[in-house]
Amino acid sequence: MITRRSLLATGGLLAATGALTSAAPATAADDPPAGLPTGNPLVEQRADPFVTPPTDGMYYLTGSVPEYDRVVIRGASTLDGLSSARERTIWRRPASGAMGGYIWAPELHRIDGKWYVYFAAGDKDEPFRIRTYVLESVNADPRESGWVLRGQMVTAWDTFTLDATTFAHRGKRYFLWAQNEPGIDTNTNLYLAEMASPLALRTAPVRIATPTLPWEVQGFKVNEGPAVLVRNGRVFVTFSASATDARYCMGLLTADENANLLDARSWTKSPSPVFTTHAPTSQYGPGHNSFTTVGTTDVLVYHARDYRDITGDPLFDPNRHTRVQKLHWNVDGTPSFGVPVGRGGPIVRLSPVDAPALVVRHYEYRLRVDGNVREVADSQFRFVPGLLGSGTVALQSVNFPDRYVRADSGSIRIDPFEDTDAFGRAASFVRVPGLADSAAVSLRVGTNTYLAHDNGRLVVAEPGGDRDARRRATFRLG
Repeated sequence: MITRRSLLATGGLLAATGALTSAAPATAADDPPAGLPTGNPLVEQRADPFVTPPTDGMYYLTGSVPEYDRVVIRGASTLDGLSSARERTIWRRPASGAMGGYIWAPELHRIDGKWYVYFAAGDKDEPFRIRTYVLESVNADPRESGWVLRGQMVTAWDTFTLDATTFAHRGKRYFLWAQNEPGIDTNTNLYLAEMASPLALRTAPVRIATPTLPWEVQGFKVNEGPAVLVRNGRVFVTFSASATDARYCMGLLTADENANLLDARSWTKSPSPVFTTHAPTSQYGPGHNSFTTVGTTDVLVYHARDYRDITGDPLFDPNRHTRVQKLHWNVDGTPSFGVPVGRGGPIVRLSPVDAPALVVRHYEYRLRVDGNVREVADSQFRFVPGLLGSGTVALQSVNFPDRYVRADSGSIRIDPFEDTDAFGRAASFVRVPGLADSAAVSLRVGTNTYLAHDNGRLVVAEPGGDRDARRRATFRLG
């Protein structure tokens, strides 16, 4: 049985998805927004995850396995389904020679009616002699046998090369990858070229990013793991930087969608990382991401560990798990990544029906209702079982999971858990269908009082039968 004391013992964060959702009434609003997965991590011990966009009604997942010896693919009709989907091995490294070493970071792409896997591989006797290779399949389902090795992707230098991806833009297909360039004192930089075919480059590589900033050179001077998203008139490239321990993080490059992408001057690097270790959620070294979609919702796919301290080389620690979370967008059209979320169930944002462009967020631990919240994690919550009394729910902060929404003495805050009846009463709510919209939710505090929006504040109010007051006490989940 889940008690307040058991919540405290786990830092307030429940890993059991079923327990997280069981206390709320079974309504449409219980479903995660836009069909996003109901729990994290999505798949354990799959690093460098790549999830395809939905293709013929299916999502396909590949990634690095801890043994670094094969390429695997699993598929499902939903992202959630990937968690339990059967995994198929489509290719294994040879026992000797080229590609007999480490197999890293496969990506799966559908191009001109065929499937291609781009992956990095070392040699048997030189496992770190990493180069990029490509597999091809004519089958409609990439999990089927029949993959053919098409050989190495040839670039300008025969040097350490990995993390290749490809994307089409304005009638051209591009190849984007990480490589060590002779004469440059870095481990890897990012390069872009136009493709002549899925198997060859048309143009010389253009270096679009070099690790120079302090957050890019921790342990190693690395820019790697690029992923592309074209939105809002721009081409965004996320990438990963630094060593593969807790210092691993994600950066962002941006170009205008009409620019010459093969001109390095078209690209601007954000000065700070956009996605980093977040100790309160116990997520360390997030990175090597990809993107997919659920309907019109963009989804961030990445790996992270649940702990900071690693014994030995972090490259051989197996517990980089595949994780997914909704990607948000700022009013100015730039992506807002938030923080890597901890283990648990669905994450929601609450928007009052009377002001649908605004969201409930905490600022200095006080709750209010704002628009254009760039610190997206400040506006994310989880519904968990109530801290006092059956049939109630609590709202747990996502970026500070030891804190819960507490309505007490006219102040609504997120406060650290206390194992007292007083805290339990103040942090437990009755969740009911929305007073003004049954597909939304209302949160009852007392006999006739509810959480409500009041000109940018979050208050406790008694809406009664007043239409506008009932709208202010109703929240849509997103």
